[in-house]
Amino acid sequence: MEVICLEDEAFYALVETVVRRIKDKEGIKEDQWISGEEAMRKLRITSKTTLLKLRDEGKIRFSQPEKKIILYDTHSIN
Repeated sequence: MEVICLEDEAFYALVETVVRRIKDKEGIKEDQWISGEEAMRKLRITSKTTLLKLRDEGKIRFSQPEKKIILYDTHSIN
C-alpha cells in the first residue's frame, strides 16, 4: 500500500482541478450567483467581515434581490 501526503493547500487545489475537469467533461455549468457561504468557501475565507470588505471595495460583484439576501457573482470570484 502506498500513502501520499499533501499539504492542505495542495490537496484543495488538486480537488478543485479534478472537479473543474469533470464539470468541463460532463458539460456541467455552475450557477452564476452563489450565496455568501459558498463565496467564502471558494475564496477560502472564514470571516464575513472580509467578504463584506471585498464587496465594499468592488473586488467582487454582488446582487441583492431582497433586503437580507445577497448573492455573489462566481465569475468575479474566480
